[in-house]
Amino acid sequence: MMHPFDEREARKAYVRRRQTIVFSISGTLLAIFLVVAVLFNFHIFGLGEVSTARTEPNFGNAAPCAVKDANGKATYAANASVGVRVLNGTDHLGFAKAVGGALTNRGFSVQSIENYSSTSVERTTIYFGKNAINQAYTLAGNFTDATMIMTAREDQLIDVVIGATFSDLQDTESSPKSGKEITNIEGCKAADSMTKLPADTKHDAYTTQSDAQ
Repeated sequence: MMHPFDEREARKAYVRRRQTIVFSISGTLLAIFLVVAVLFNFHIFGLGEVSTARTEPNFGNAAPCAVKDANGKATYAANASVGVRVLNGTDHLGFAKAVGGALTNRGFSVQSIENYSSTSVERTTIYFGKNAINQAYTLAGNFTDATMIMTAREDQLIDVVIGATFSDLQDTESSPKSGKEITNIEGCKAADSMTKLPADTKHDAYTTQSDAQ
């Protein structure tokens, strides 16, 4: 016996089927979102990890290896034998004077305190020649974020240009000690192999007293 077609019941059944399909799809998508969120939250398979720039040795500048003595060792110089010109590379008045005073208190031979040709130097930079490599390592060890750059300079004066990143000197306990073996900058090169060097800047020549005798 045929039952009469009930349009309202059919419509209700259709709506229920639609709701079931929609809820099923929504539930599936929600489950997928939750799984993805967990993967990102716990960095599974490396998802969600923020890559941080690796600081390159010497902040990306080529550096010479320290010079070894007759015994085959490269050692830090005495602070008093390191002639330094302190230059202010920022627009902060008195910056170089303050740093120069602090270096003098540590026994460095500060020759002069001047302004650099630019006031927008970002990173403190130590400029030196091939005859003051170990002295440059000694000075650099007193800074926390300085980069070393060897120039065509022939004498032993070292320029330290104070940049905006400077905040304070390295604490004295962590600074190099005279006679201790130098830790070379990673990836350093033999000084003789570094031929294309930046030009020297005008300055009064400096030579340590022991070398002048």
